[in-house]
Amino acid sequence: MEIRFISSLTAEDENLFAPALLKAVGALLDQLPIAYTIRIETTGSQVFQHSHAAAGEPTHHVAADAFDLRAGLARGLAHHDARPAHT
Repeated sequence: MEIRFISSLTAEDENLFAPALLKAVGALLDQLPIAYTIRIETTGSQVFQHSHAAAGEPTHHVAADAFDLRAGLARGLAHHDARPAHT
């Protein structure tokens, strides 16, 4: 899946917004048993990236629990790396 986000943000605003967006999306996706990489490239050539490996064993949680932010938000944010990626 590839998602493109086009906005009217300035290059400076993109550099401030990108880490916050990466953190928010990563916190949601880290709760799912999937492998993924999120990569944000700003107009100013800054690259922000977050990767997550798939869970080793499938969980037996109810599907709604995978989207329960109250239970896993702190855990998801703890594994986030908002530092610019080196390319």
